[in-house]
Amino acid sequence: MAGALLVYELVAFSRREQHLPAGVSVAGINVGGFSERDAVARWERAYAEPIIMLYNDGVAAHPIQLHPDQVGWRISSEPMLAAALASGEQDGGFWRRFLDFLLGIEQTVSRDIPLVADYQENALESILNDIASRYDQPPGKSTYDLQTLSVHAGAGGYALDLTDAMSAADAALRAADQRKFALPVVAQGNKRPDLRALQELIVDFLDSQGFIYDGLSTIASVYVQDLLTGDEINILGDVAFSGASTVKLSIMLEYYRFLAAEPTADEAWLMANSMLCSNNASSNLIMEIIGGGDIFLGIRRVIDTIQAAGISNTYISAPFYLGVEGQQLGSIQPPATSPNTAFDTEPDPFNQTTAEDMGTLFSLIYDCAEFNSGLTYALPAGQIAQQECRQMLEIASANDLERLLQGGIPPDARIAHKNGWIFDTVGDAGIVYSPNGRHYVISVFLWERTEFQDYEKLWPLVEEISRAAWNFFNPENALLQPRRDLPPTALECEGNYLPPGPEFVNLNDINSWKRN
Repeated sequence: MAGALLVYELVAFSRREQHLPAGVSVAGINVGGFSERDAVARWERAYAEPIIMLYNDGVAAHPIQLHPDQVGWRISSEPMLAAALASGEQDGGFWRRFLDFLLGIEQTVSRDIPLVADYQENALESILNDIASRYDQPPGKSTYDLQTLSVHAGAGGYALDLTDAMSAADAALRAADQRKFALPVVAQGNKRPDLRALQELIVDFLDSQGFIYDGLSTIASVYVQDLLTGDEINILGDVAFSGASTVKLSIMLEYYRFLAAEPTADEAWLMANSMLCSNNASSNLIMEIIGGGDIFLGIRRVIDTIQAAGISNTYISAPFYLGVEGQQLGSIQPPATSPNTAFDTEPDPFNQTTAEDMGTLFSLIYDCAEFNSGLTYALPAGQIAQQECRQMLEIASANDLERLLQGGIPPDARIAHKNGWIFDTVGDAGIVYSPNGRHYVISVFLWERTEFQDYEKLWPLVEEISRAAWNFFNPENALLQPRRDLPPTALECEGNYLPPGPEFVNLNDINSWKRN
């Protein structure tokens, strides 16, 4: 009887040994007391449940189901089962456990067996990329207001963060009790409007004023460069125009390159007359000095320097006409240039430039002045110094004619620029120093086939283009209406913004004479 009872108890104990010990869990699922088959079925069923992914979690969330078999999910049950069974043998040998069974002592194990599973990461990545293609929202396009000449950033967008989404999906696949999660999405807001919207605004504005920018009898060239990012817009910027007085920036550059020392008071006075008053006699004298008494050699040196700086479509090949007795007339061979030949502004054959060239030259001088780069590297080493670039911009900042580009920005805003006009062309180029640090280059040239320039028509167009650019870079200080305080025409240089004499010209603070 004792032997029979022993056999009976051994059989019962063996049956219990085929069940997992109480308290054991596998991959976070309690399987204590379950048979091997039931335990395996329990965790495989739990991990076969689909994952719910929420794109753009919130009221408008998009729930997306991911079934584990879509990514080749596979659980390795054998090693997990073996580890679970082995956990029950840690409390003693066979006979010790049998004795506990006879005494009614319940075997309890507190242990969780880690999940052993794998899947195809490339399949998961492909699914997430498909989700991104369907639900990502790119930022909206920038818009503009033709009435206020202002540009506005488009609506913000958002995009799936693929790297974080892969990690989150992996964690959900490996968690039996957390099968739902929000896909990580990053905002893609338009913090600033797109510069291309400014280009569209300028073209639309010119159309609204009856000035066709690419017409047969009217042509507009506009070049704008963001000096913070280097981004630019270029509306027919490579079309050749009569340079008029804008070429005097190139003459001043060559004069600085020619001078071996700090300019004297008389030399500074000469440059101020040339740049601020656009005095043709002063400009001719500078070129004559550069040429060692030969004005045509001086002209050649001006051409060579700006060509070496990469300003390839700008030149002057003859002295400015003074209309005085005894003036030496003539010209030299102009350099080979390659402007846009699809548009003809009937430019002066002796003095030409483009909006892009003038904008680029100001940009090179700015980089030289601010960072000792730009023009410093464009010309052979040692020919132009940073301090000389600063003085060039300082002189140009006193060009207070209060019209053209200057008429499209607030009266207290700093601008270093050079303008010029003849009977059919008006041009102005320079650097606007925004209070918020978003400085920019702007160059505008307009041409109209006519015998006499209509200042009341062309000048306001330049000023409104300038205002649109100002509003783009300075939205917090926008000019939503044209300025009403502008003079009828440009202010006379002498008596207004030209220093009263050589002794008053401070090239490091050009307007200091006004405060003394």
